[in-house]
This record gives sequence, C-alpha cells and structure tokens, in this order.
Amino acid sequence: MPATGDPAAGSGSTAPSSPNSATANGAVTRVPLIALCVTEITSWGILYYAFPVLAPHISHDTGWSTGAITAAFSAALVLAALGGIPLGRALDRHGPRALMTGGSVLGALAVLGLAAAPNLGWFVAAWLLAGTAMTAVLYQPAFAALTRYHAPHHLGALTTLTLVAGLASTVFAPLTSALADQMSWRAVYLVLAAVLAAVTIPLHYFALRRPWPPPIERHPGSGGSAGDGDAGRDQSNDQMDAAVRTVVRSSPFLLLTAALTLSAFSMYAVLTNLIPLLTARGASSGIAAWALGLGGVGQVAGRLGYRALVRRSSVRTRTVCILAASALTTTVLAAVPGPLPLLIAIAVLAGTTRGIATLLQATAVSDRWGTAAYGSLSGVMAAPVTIAGAIAPAAGAALATALGGYPALFAALAATAALAALAATGSIPRRAAATSTGPADQPPR
Repeated sequence: MPATGDPAAGSGSTAPSSPNSATANGAVTRVPLIALCVTEITSWGILYYAFPVLAPHISHDTGWSTGAITAAFSAALVLAALGGIPLGRALDRHGPRALMTGGSVLGALAVLGLAAAPNLGWFVAAWLLAGTAMTAVLYQPAFAALTRYHAPHHLGALTTLTLVAGLASTVFAPLTSALADQMSWRAVYLVLAAVLAAVTIPLHYFALRRPWPPPIERHPGSGGSAGDGDAGRDQSNDQMDAAVRTVVRSSPFLLLTAALTLSAFSMYAVLTNLIPLLTARGASSGIAAWALGLGGVGQVAGRLGYRALVRRSSVRTRTVCILAASALTTTVLAAVPGPLPLLIAIAVLAGTTRGIATLLQATAVSDRWGTAAYGSLSGVMAAPVTIAGAIAPAAGAALATALGGYPALFAALAATAALAALAATGSIPRRAAATSTGPADQPPR
C-alpha cells in the first residue's frame, strides 16, 4: 500500500464510475491525453519558446529595445497568471472544451498581431492578447482537464503530459531558428500562427467534446454530495464556492502557495542565470549552453521517477524534500568553483529538481484537497507562482549586479529555496478533503 494515502498516488482504490465520465466500459479514454500532449507542445513552442529565438531579430529589424520587447513578453506571462483565477472556476463548472478552443483562436490571432505590429504599442497589445490565450491553453487548463478525466488515477496522465510537453523547446526552438534563417521574423510568426491554428483549434474542439465528468468526491471541506437537477447544481456550485473560500484562507493553502512561489522564483532565476555563472567560472559559452541543455535531461529523469517517489513517500515528505533538494543544489552551485564536470553534474541535478517540481505543483491541490475544486484552487495558487517565474529572470540579473556577482546571487537563491522548504512543512491540512480513496478524517501526511 502506498505510504501516502493520497489520491494522486496513481494506484490504490478505484473511483465510482459516472455515466457522464470520460470512460468506455470502465476504461478512461486516452483521446484527451493524446490531444493535449500535441496541443501543449505546439502552444508552448509557439507562444513561449519562439520568442527568445526571434527577439534579437525583432529588435534588430524594428529598433525597439530588447528590454521593451522582453517587458511585453513578461507582461503577457503576468496576465496569463492573473487570468488563471477566473479560468479555474470556469473549468470546474463547464470543462475545458470551449475555454481551450477559444484560447487557441485567441492565440492564433495574437501571433498574427505580432507579425503585423506596425509599432511597439501594437506589439505590446498583441502580447497581452497572447497572455490571455496562454491562460486558456497552457498547463493549468490541461492539468485540470486530465485531473478530472482520469481521477483518481490522474498522476500517470499528468506525468505523460509533462514529459511530452517538455519537448516543446526541443522541437520549436530549432524550428523557429531555421525559419528565421530563411525569412523575416514577421513571416516566421505568420507561419507559426497558421501552425497554431491548424493543430490546436480542431484538437481542442473535437478531442475535448465528451461530457465533463462530475466530481467523484465531495467538495473540499464539505459534508455532502452534489444534488441532481438545476437546483442541485446551483446548490453544489454554492457549496463549492464556499469550500474554495475556506481553503484559500487556510494556513496550509497559504503556506503551500508561499512555498511554491518562493521555489518558482529561485528555480527560474537559477535556470536563466546558470550560463553567466558557469562562464564566470571559466566555461566557454558553448559548454555552458550544453550544461543548461543537460539540465533538461535531468528534468525528464525527475518526472520519470516521480510516480515511484509518490508510492514511497508522504505528501509532506516529498514536498519538503524536493524543495530542500533545490536549495541544496543551488547552494553547491554557489559554493563550488569547479572543476567544470562537477558543476555540470550539479546543473543536471538541479534540472532534476525542476522537473519534479512541475509535477509537485500539478498534484499539490489534489494531494491535499481532492479533485472536485481542482481548477478553482489551482488557479488561485498558480497566479503568484507563475508571476514569480515571470519576473525571476530579470530580477535575478538585477540581484546579481546588486550583490556583486553570480555566486552571491545563487547563495541568495539557495536561501530563498530553503525558506520555501520550511514553509512547506506547514502545508498539510489537518483533515483531508473527503475523497474516493479514504475516509474524510484521514489527512495526507
């Protein structure tokens, strides 16, 4: 039996089936998972990873400063984070089909707007539209969809999605670069807009058209089950809203959000400042880039091992240990001057913790409060976490200057990660939400 007793373990007891669930003869259909793997690669690749490749071309061609166009991109990420709060509530009630299809349409229009931007103001507006689209097509709605479709065995689906979507940069960064060698950045964005529309709009519309399964458990903190009919749905929605408000005001939720926010800031700042740290210690830019790339291999390895970690650890233990491991690898990067192979090995380990942290965040809500209000709770939690990740690159570079170098920056980031691990110790509610895997008075540990 798993040590955790948590619903995200991916093994254990079964859930009651529903006539509206995404099942056929008791087996969960894999159509949404396969479709979302394709759309997440495409959406991340075009809306996120294409920009760093094209930014120098945009600045050179238009004369707009790199800082200005990067700020527009960062503003889109912040808007995407803030939009996750209302989106989460809508996902819980209505499902992902209309939201993700609409997000794909907005995304394609936004990329067309980038391609046609005659001035910086238009360019910024197009990125803000892209930020709205990101809210509806990136990880949060995909996680919510798979969590509901596959509950209570959703960990396997989430792991598969993050493994496949992790290839977005591998596919689209070189593709974007190859296109930019042959045509202008505006023409590249036109091509990418066509790809985004052709791939994601039909997949979101057709693959997610099955009925949205009702929760297989009571709302977090509630004492009853959903009723039948319109009156029952209204009562259920009211109960869910009240339960969500109770959870988001609780100390465990606030501490969990604080822990993941601090961790995200530290991890993303480490990621974007790793190359300057290594070059400052004698590595060539090429070797430093390889070290960063090998960190991606570490991310995949971490995600592959996450299910085994879930089976062998409690929720509290793995949360604290993963965040503490991030603090440890960052401390070693700050303190160890070399040799270079050792630094590269540490960078790979740091990548492993980043990969695990993605799944840790994806399952943080369901591990503690179940899946009934996953969209609403994860939307609230993801907002500050995503904002921290968005500002971390620029803030990290500024801190490196203020603190006198990259080793000092990494020491500060290690302290931030350690504080995240400390906050995570209080992130477990005293009473677990009622779930399909155990009694309501059995808390996650």
